Amino acid sequence: MKGKIDQWSREYALQKDQMDNLSHFRQEFYIKEDVIYFDGNSLGLLSKRAEAALHHLVESWKRYGIDGWTTGEHPWFYLSESLARQTAPLIGASPEEVVVSGSTTVNLHQLVSSFYHPQGDKTKILADELNFPSDIYALKSQIKQKNLIPDEELVQVKSRDGNMLEEGDIIARMTEDVALIVLPSVLYRSGQILDIERLTAEAHKRGILIGFDLCHSIGAVPHKLSEWNVDFAFWCTYKHLNGGPGSVGGLYVHRRHFGNEPGLAGWFSSDKNKQFDMEHELTPAVDAGAYQIGTPHVLSMAPLIGSLEMFSEAGIDCIREKSLQLTDYLLKLISHELEGYGFSAANPADHQARGGHVFIEHKEAVRICKALKDAGVIPDFRAPRGIRLAPVALYNTFEEVWLVVQKLKTIMEKELYKQYENKRGVVA
Repeated sequence: MKGKIDQWSREYALQKDQMDNLSHFRQEFYIKEDVIYFDGNSLGLLSKRAEAALHHLVESWKRYGIDGWTTGEHPWFYLSESLARQTAPLIGASPEEVVVSGSTTVNLHQLVSSFYHPQGDKTKILADELNFPSDIYALKSQIKQKNLIPDEELVQVKSRDGNMLEEGDIIARMTEDVALIVLPSVLYRSGQILDIERLTAEAHKRGILIGFDLCHSIGAVPHKLSEWNVDFAFWCTYKHLNGGPGSVGGLYVHRRHFGNEPGLAGWFSSDKNKQFDMEHELTPAVDAGAYQIGTPHVLSMAPLIGSLEMFSEAGIDCIREKSLQLTDYLLKLISHELEGYGFSAANPADHQARGGHVFIEHKEAVRICKALKDAGVIPDFRAPRGIRLAPVALYNTFEEVWLVVQKLKTIMEKELYKQYENKRGVVA
């Protein structure tokens, strides 16, 4: 009778891969030989289906010319709405509440312009100090558009440890002077998940509208936005959704807000049945489509057709289950194999509070990341001392997790990181 496999061994990782129900999706992606890609939370890998979808829409342009707007398997005129139907199950929304359009920051500008109406003493926007800079830039810009002063009207909840937020601190700052709240669903550095349902309920008790940036959760963490009564949300599609660099973003608006005019109106804000009447008075779409602005970027949307098809087949709950298993395993190995080398895990351990990536800190993070890349591992550095590692459910394996930790161990044992300059690249 064979003995029990050592849980710290490569064989153990291989055994877990054999039991993985999503393992067949790995062959769908272009994976470079001898490279372990753990940066899918910044840019997801290209899949063969995404590539085929792009070629298919290029072919429709070649074949139909202008008639491609209404002809072919994926008519361009309705592509934003078609992709919304594929996206809606990932966030727990109805297709009418979703539209694939714009980019993260453009959509944030649109939504804040639409939902931020400072009046009397109720003038402030509540955010946090750990959010991605682009969101803060947009919020400050929107406050200026109202002829108000960002330093006075933007309130950023402080972090107690520099990595995570206390939800009680957020709720305590939901005061009578707050008109709007914009928060991340998952903190881009530490991977902490905020309790969207709880925060939304607390905001609404106080008569405050609330929206969420889903960039680091969509495609990795399931949501129930409609059930939770979230007012709005926005996201990119090039991270966990594997839509490609600069792929078109998306937004969600709860149906109770349907019928309101968008803050930033444009050509594609129109009711599609009225759009080509060419009237100078806008008749907004009756659903989330009203929050589109310009013509769909068809070729930047095309890869999502193939990518989202895989999410439909895999199921977001199964993706989440494997993601947690991968990150659990990674954290366990780091704790066991790298003890004494100065690493500290700076992300939540609890499943309810951890997103799709692991965040570890080390004083030599810049040089360690450079050493990892030369060792065939693609990590993600975040200043000043953070290393993000994202084993993605659709294309990463447990064996890769084991190998990454072994490579890290070798780098630390042999002090290989000392060969590199302690300076980040232009793009970290």
